[in-house]
Amino acid sequence: MKKKPVIKKTMTIGKVLQIDSNLATVLMGFGLHCFGCPMSQMETLEEASMVHGVDVDMMVEKLNQALKGE
Repeated sequence: MKKKPVIKKTMTIGKVLQIDSNLATVLMGFGLHCFGCPMSQMETLEEASMVHGVDVDMMVEKLNQALKGE
């Protein structure tokens, strides 16, 4: 049985979208719309949340819930 990945605040936006591209919807809900931006491949969720004024822990929780299908 393959272990499901867990989203962490140290992951880049690009890595999160590689895990599951459907998580873009959750990111957009937090005001992160810059998937085509080259920074998305280098910027972590924590860094992006600081720039956008988002609670990173809440965002990571929502991303993991979506990944589990909750």
